[in-house]
Formats: sequence, C-alpha cells, structure tokens
Amino acid sequence: MTEIFLASLLLGIVAGMSAGLFGIGGGALIVPVLGWVLAAQHFNPDLIMLIAVATSLATALFTSLASVRAHHKLGNVDWRRAFRLAPSLLLGASGGAVLAETLNADWLRWFFIVYLIYTSVQMAISKPAVSAIHHARLYLDYPMGLLIGVLSAILGIGGGTMTVPYLAGGGLAMKNAVATSSTCALPIALSAAVSYVVLGWHGHDLPAGSLGYIYLPAFAGIVTTSIFTAPLGAKLAHRLPAQRLKRYFAVVLLFIAIKMAW
Repeated sequence: MTEIFLASLLLGIVAGMSAGLFGIGGGALIVPVLGWVLAAQHFNPDLIMLIAVATSLATALFTSLASVRAHHKLGNVDWRRAFRLAPSLLLGASGGAVLAETLNADWLRWFFIVYLIYTSVQMAISKPAVSAIHHARLYLDYPMGLLIGVLSAILGIGGGTMTVPYLAGGGLAMKNAVATSSTCALPIALSAAVSYVVLGWHGHDLPAGSLGYIYLPAFAGIVTTSIFTAPLGAKLAHRLPAQRLKRYFAVVLLFIAIKMAW
C-alpha cells in the first residue's frame, strides 16, 4: 500500500503537469500507469483496469474543480450550455460505469488502447484553423452528452477530447469550448465515481483500502500532487513551443498504447 501511494505521488506530478501543459485530462496517463503499478503489486488481473479507471475518475473531480474555478474567474465558461449538457452527462457516465463492470478485462484494456492511439494521432496532427463553424444544434446536446458520458466512464477520462471538438464545432470560441468542457468533466467524474463506489461496494477480491472500485491510497497520492502541478503545467504552456511538445507527448501516448497491447 505504501509503495502504491508513493508511486501515485509521482504519477500525480506527471499527470497534473500533462493536463495543464497539453490540455488533455490526466486519465490518459493515470489509467495505464496505475494499471502497471497495480499489476506489479499482484492485484487481481480481472479488476486492475476497473480499479484504475474508477480511481482516475475520482481524481478528476478535484482537478476539474480547480480548472473550473480558474476558467470561471476569466469569464470563459458558457454556463447555459454546461447546464444543458449536465443531465445527459450524468446519466451517460452512470450507464458507462455499469457497462464497464460487465466488460471483460481484455476488452476494457483494448478499448483504452484504441482511445490512446486516437488521442496520439489527434495531438500529432497540426490542425488548420477552422474556417467555417456550424451553428449549434442544441437538440444534439442530449444524445451527445449521453455518448460522451458513457465513453468517459468506460475510459476513466473527463471527456475533453470529445467535448471540446463538439462545442467548438457548434459555435463556441475555442477558449470557451475548453472552459465549458472542463465544467462538463465535473458531472462525468461525479456520476461515474459514485457509480463505481456503489458497483464495487460488495465486490470480491478488492484490495484493502478500497472504496468500491476506487483504490484510496492511489487516489490520495495522485490528488496530493496533481492539484499543484496542473496549474504549473498551464503556465508553462504559454512559454514553451506547444505544438512541438504535443507531438512529443503524442509519441509517449503511442508508446504507452503499444506497451499495453504487448
């Protein structure tokens, strides 16, 4: 337990920094790396991915709160749009947690591998400026919220890689899309984390220190450091060559995907 807590402190440093620096949630790193840490401690292989995903979403509650507070002070959050999306995100995330529990461990692992490859390609490609932005079709908020909630709960992420393109394509300026997406991560993380606690409450073979499927020593370690390094990463993002760094990070994500597949 102590070894996992110490490893999670280091993981929180890297995950928080990457979240602030590259604009993606820490789940892309937390889930696979925590999975390796738990495997090294001989956790039940059938539960490792589920514990990693649940713990990642629980940590996202705190990192999202810090992010939302900063974006709200800058006046960038479209609260009307966030409140429209919130009910379907809550419902979708809860359903996604239930679905994740029923998935075979290998299926869950491959699901995440595909997500890492997709994110890696998206970060590596230099995207041209959007020349035409479609008007928001608000009736799509409900089905899209459900879809984003389900996938986020299965993958252990805050949904930013899906929410930002959806909001930006619907007419929001990029800074508002990013800020509103950070706000949307709150209902996802809250609903999924609570669902994983309930689903795993009477679970068998869960390690000591678990709250449902959330492993508290890892949760505590990641939160302790990531809440400090995420703002630091955001500051560095304004000083460093962002596109080049994103390409380097894309290579890291691709390497992680290959290692998970191996």
